[in-house]
Amino acid sequence: MGTAPVFLHAPRYVLGETEEPYTAVRDLEARAARFAIPVAPATWGWGSFHRTGRAPAELAVASGNETLDAAGVSRDEVDALIVCTSAFPDFVDDHAGYLGAVLDGLGLTRTSFACGMTLNRCNNLLAALHLARSLVAGGGHRWVLVVTADRIADESLRLEKFALFSDGAASCLVGAEERGADAFALLASAAAQDHAAIRSGDRIDARLAVAVNEELEVAAGIPREKITAVLPANLVRPLVLMKERQAGFAAHQVRLGDVERLGHCFAADPVINLADLSASGEAVAGGLYLLASSVPGARHGVLLRRAS
Repeated sequence: MGTAPVFLHAPRYVLGETEEPYTAVRDLEARAARFAIPVAPATWGWGSFHRTGRAPAELAVASGNETLDAAGVSRDEVDALIVCTSAFPDFVDDHAGYLGAVLDGLGLTRTSFACGMTLNRCNNLLAALHLARSLVAGGGHRWVLVVTADRIADESLRLEKFALFSDGAASCLVGAEERGADAFALLASAAAQDHAAIRSGDRIDARLAVAVNEELEVAAGIPREKITAVLPANLVRPLVLMKERQAGFAAHQVRLGDVERLGHCFAADPVINLADLSASGEAVAGGLYLLASSVPGARHGVLLRRAS
């Protein structure tokens, strides 16, 4: 018996309210020296970053409400919520308050299922989409809101060797029917892991991306060369391009335009890039788009086709 079709709707995002140039990074030169890299913004794709004074739950609510308002789905219809972040509250007693703030802020009074996604680091959002697709395709839920939100808590960590971080959130609605103009068929999702590298590695392994591509091709019947655009994490440009080329993609397939403009918004990047692609009018009907994210030891991919 086949599974029900699944659609992703209304990708949206919000950024930290204060935009600053990379030169505003605290102790920039000392930080670069620590990583033994030159201060070379054109090489790395350092541009602007966004800083927020809001809590992650507030960012999640702001983005989630934009998705719900744009999707043409009433809040009473949303029966599941997946919240992603790199840092949930430390104490269990605070988890209910966090979840309650998000549910109340979004007006999801009839949502019967909610869960948190955190162990996948900057792959959290794509891991959540993998779960949401399963929930909808299996018939257990009709509409699943997926939202991720993160911020830098320690400004001394704003710049890492692999990325310049921005604070922000992104969201989308996963459902069993196409509704509204901003919809994508969610064709397949896949993940690959290297358990040893998760614990001790510090390098992104393109072989995991190759494995994900192969699984997606088997599931959807679409080879990687047919994909219109790869929407990756907004890490430093040479790293992303090299790893996606090693995974078998051509340079013209890899969309990197948001690296300088926004920086790396934790797990939100692929959906941010999808939202920008859609808003620009470049997401053509029938176009194939791969949301992709890699961290040391893991790769996640979600394959979409733009609906009519």
